[in-house]
Amino acid sequence: MSQNGFDNGGISGVCKWAQLPDEVEFVLSVLERLAKRYGHRQALMGIEIINEPNTTTSWPMMNVTERYKAVDPELAEGTGPIAFDWLKDFYVTAYHRLRDADKGALPTDKAVVFHDGFDIEQWKDFMRGSDGRLAPEFENVVLDTHQYLMTAEMMGCPQTVEGYDDFVGNTYAPMIAEMSEYFPVIVGEWCLFNSVGCGVDTHGGQSVLNGEEGAQAETLTAEQKRSLYQGVAESQLAAWSKGSGFYYWNYKLLTDTMVGVAVTDAALHEKTADFDFFDYEADETKPVD
Repeated sequence: MSQNGFDNGGISGVCKWAQLPDEVEFVLSVLERLAKRYGHRQALMGIEIINEPNTTTSWPMMNVTERYKAVDPELAEGTGPIAFDWLKDFYVTAYHRLRDADKGALPTDKAVVFHDGFDIEQWKDFMRGSDGRLAPEFENVVLDTHQYLMTAEMMGCPQTVEGYDDFVGNTYAPMIAEMSEYFPVIVGEWCLFNSVGCGVDTHGGQSVLNGEEGAQAETLTAEQKRSLYQGVAESQLAAWSKGSGFYYWNYKLLTDTMVGVAVTDAALHEKTADFDFFDYEADETKPVD
């Protein structure tokens, strides 16, 4: 029943998982089984409890019921955000189930990672003892935050190169630095996607999958795009370096698509051809391989 209602969250347009005790328990049992199976693998850094729970902070901004229309409206009835008090209790329960010697038995050299629910400052008092430090019962806990320029746009960041740099440098960087005083912070998702590069306001990263068709023609030259992406990469990398690590999200969606074509003669591979312009039309009757 999905923890966020996103198109990558199991059931698009439905967010009811946290309302269903049996489903919550099932997730806890999966975490235990993952910990038992992989907990002692040398390559394992840790286990993240759930991905991107859609909370009371993010719900109005994400606008799930409009942005991700449910295929089954009846199934979506009752869809709503996850409260932070509930989420914090769930994370504590999940931590103990993962670490419990009779359940997950996850060693303490493997991290338990939790996502911020799109509100990183909610976690300053989380898992704290009376002295304000991490309580002794919790070991090796990591805070995961996902930060995108498209989210910055949704928060009012101007859609200009200068606007992106300013927002990243003066909002994201100090935010990561401050929260690193409470937990090790990883930016578990970030990328270079932005509306300027697309040549159209994507309304927070929407694509042809959910209502945004994209620009009809490129507004930037290849060199301008390269400069744009290199610039926003540099500013973001500087911000994420305030934390403990980051993971680049490299899955390509359907807006701002770049297609390259090269042709060689099949017999001798001695001659090549390139194209200054061509029309691309998808054949939706054939599968993508």
